[in-house]
Amino acid sequence: MVDTDSGWDGRGGRGSRGTRDTGGTWGMRGARAPDALPDRRVAAPDRGVAAPDSRVAAPDLRAALPGRRVAAPDRRFALPGRRVAAVSLVALAALATGCEPGTATGAPEASPPVRPTQAAAPSPTRTAPVTEDAKPRTAPPPSPSASTTPPAPAPATARPAPEPSTAPPPRVLMRTGSESDRVRELQARLRQIGHFGRNPTGYYGSVTADAVRSFQAKRSLPVTGATDEVTWQRLLAMTRVPKAAELRPPTERPLAAPDERCLKGRVLCISKNSRTLAWMIDGKVVSAMDVRFGSEYTPTREGVFEVFWKSRDHVSTLYDTPMPYALFFSGGQAVHYSADFAANGYGGASHGCVNVRDKKKVAALFDQVRTGDKVVVYW
Repeated sequence: MVDTDSGWDGRGGRGSRGTRDTGGTWGMRGARAPDALPDRRVAAPDRGVAAPDSRVAAPDLRAALPGRRVAAPDRRFALPGRRVAAVSLVALAALATGCEPGTATGAPEASPPVRPTQAAAPSPTRTAPVTEDAKPRTAPPPSPSASTTPPAPAPATARPAPEPSTAPPPRVLMRTGSESDRVRELQARLRQIGHFGRNPTGYYGSVTADAVRSFQAKRSLPVTGATDEVTWQRLLAMTRVPKAAELRPPTERPLAAPDERCLKGRVLCISKNSRTLAWMIDGKVVSAMDVRFGSEYTPTREGVFEVFWKSRDHVSTLYDTPMPYALFFSGGQAVHYSADFAANGYGGASHGCVNVRDKKKVAALFDQVRTGDKVVVYW
């Protein structure tokens, strides 16, 4: 509050020093009465609380300044609120000294400035969507459901599954286990084009099935190993009619010199060395054929024997295998046709019998041999 008895005339700069007179006033310019102005740090209004209407609370400055000795209103009685009185005093001091700008009388109070330590939050921009390039690198990756995720490609339209063919499969003419002159022709035709490396036997075994598979695979046919109508017609178109010598070639192996015991009478002369059988009458060869013998664990017996039993459609009771055209000469050992020998050649062995792979020849032999005829097995 300003003391009206201090004698301060309000003139002079802040930098001058004066002396105090006996009347209790400051006589030099620039001196400030200790009680002339309130401490502005204390008198500043609380800007966070709205003050009463300053137009009513502030005193009329034009009436109070003619003599520049203005009596400050009593804080206890001049205004209803102490904060309002402080605002009036600040305005009066600013007009008197002219050092700080003040708010004009009756003007609304200015909004408080933003503190330097608080960064103003940017207002969200609704019209400019944030793109992937504008996102900070520390931001988490967008979720799969975010709008920035590229749309998944539309699944390709699945083609309808082809309907199964209603056409019946081609009829099978020959398969494993078949035995006929047509099988012999099949083997001879396959041999012409390099798929069958043996003489025809007339029996459809594993070797013939493998030869058919090889032919089918090379011609892009279904690889089944069985000879159907399509496979057969394709083979006929690529080959010629086999000659008689191709269908029934002579024995591949040369006959060995006959043993002395084979030169008289009716003899089945069997050589293990040449792996041949010669049907001889009085030293002359009537027919010859390839044969194979038992393994080292079931060897074919050697010596001189005689045929004691003939069985055209015999089946082994020990091994449950067919033994057609069997001519028994020693216990369970016999000369007979072997489908396995016809199919697999010398890759296998018998259980002690003398196997023949040419079924037609052994069938003719069965009809000619009699019970009691001699059998000679030798090296």
